Order: sequence, then structure tokens, then C-alpha cells
Amino acid sequence: MIDSTHWLLTLSCPDRPGIVHRVTGAILAALGNITELQQFSSLESGRFYMRVQVQSGFDRSVFEQAIAPIVTELSARWTLDYVGRKRRTLVLVSKAGHCLNDLLFRQRAGYLPIQIPLIISNHPDLGELASFYSIGFEHHQVNADSKAEVEHRILSAVAEHDIELVVLARYMQILSPELCQALEGRAINIHHSFLPGFKGADPYRQAHARGVKLIGATAHFVTSSLDEGPIIEQNVRRVDHTMEVGQLVAIGQEQESSTLTEAVKLFAEHRVLTDGARTIIFR
Repeated sequence: MIDSTHWLLTLSCPDRPGIVHRVTGAILAALGNITELQQFSSLESGRFYMRVQVQSGFDRSVFEQAIAPIVTELSARWTLDYVGRKRRTLVLVSKAGHCLNDLLFRQRAGYLPIQIPLIISNHPDLGELASFYSIGFEHHQVNADSKAEVEHRILSAVAEHDIELVVLARYMQILSPELCQALEGRAINIHHSFLPGFKGADPYRQAHARGVKLIGATAHFVTSSLDEGPIIEQNVRRVDHTMEVGQLVAIGQEQESSTLTEAVKLFAEHRVLTDGARTIIFR
């Protein structure tokens, strides 16, 4: 639930002494009460990152007037939002429904602070699941001739529904560099993580044949470099030789679902900030 008296500020800027003092001083001047504060200085990039929740009776304009001179002085990138506001989210899917089902269930249960107005798929299979949750569903077949048109529709849906986050919930299509650039910093993908790694057809059967001992999943930002965007969340589970291919698939799907959902939650709560090719996560 949105609390109009509870604000959430994120900030990143070149690191220097006195940043916390300057920011918290501005909050005090606006009669704000800090309910949560996390910070990090990156030695690699030389940047400072901060996430702070503030409770007060002031409105946005008061907060902006208090913080504006400081962020200008610090050359900071910053966002200001209500705590608990639901981020508008577009989900892209194909045939596999485990990640979508977890997102929809947890959204309805109140665990995920997101609102999903639309699901777009390159297959019709998950239309019934979308209907169960009373969410709009579009099926667009993707091939060499239609790919550009479908990606144009994705971008038009982003604009039409004021989308803040695009989630690739096992969307088995490679996005064009142009679409990746348009969605930079606001599109999350999920993929399995085998040690060692297996690509191509039927990776679980390959993993079983090689006797893998670990199955995991990685959620990351989408970039034009396939599966190499900044990592948001990872999980792993140990497996052994007694497990059949079907058991590995079930474990893998469980890891993918929970990892993607957690990454979406972190993003929706403004707990993910990018530091070059990696992320800063404020839990």
C-alpha cells in the first residue's frame, strides 16, 4: 500500500567526504524522519550509492526543494518515489509458465509491489493463465519477417501502459540491439546456471549426462550481450547422481522462478543500482 508520507530516495554520485551529512541534513531541514538508510562507496568506480526511506508530512515539492541544491552540487543521479508504490510491469513469455505463474501469484498475494497490465507472448499457450489472473494477453508470432514489428509493439505497449519494468519470464527470443538499448536498465531476464555450463537444445539432459552437482539460476539486466548484463540475483541448489532428468528440470524451474521473482522485487523496491557492469543491491 502506498504511504504518501513515506518517501524513498536513491542517489548515486562521485564519491567524496560529507555526502551522508549533506543528504541527511537536508532531510532534517525538511523535518523528515529516516526509517531506513543504506550506503556504499565503490572503490572500482569511485562512485557513492545511497538508498534512504524518509517518513514525514511534507509533499514532494518540499522534499525536492530541500534536496535539489545538494544533488546539483554532487552531480548526482537520483530518484524520489513513494514507499510501496507498485511499479508498472510488462511481462514477455513463450511456452514455459513456471516463472510467469510465480510472478502472478506473488503479485496477487501482495509480495511483489508491481502491477502487470499486459503480457505479450510469441506463443498462445499461456493465455489461459493470464486470463485466470484477469490480465491482458497478446500473442504475436515471431519470425524473421515479423520480429521488427513485434518489437515495435513491445515498445508501443511500454509507452501505452507507462511501463517501468519489462520482465522476460522465459521469453525464448533474442532481443535486437535496438530494443535492448531502448529498455536499458529496466528489463530483467532469467536463465539457468549450470556448473559447468550447457547451451543449446535440452541443457538439462546434457547436465544429467555429465553428472552436474549444482543447478542454479541468474537474473540480470538485459543487454545486447546475450546473458551478460549486470547480475541482480543468483541462487544455486546441490543435486546428485540419483536424480533423473525430470527432477533436474523441476529443480531448475524452481530456482528460475524464485530467482526472477526476487530480482523483480528488488528492482520494484528501488534496491538495485548499477555500478558499471555490476549492481549494488541494498537488501
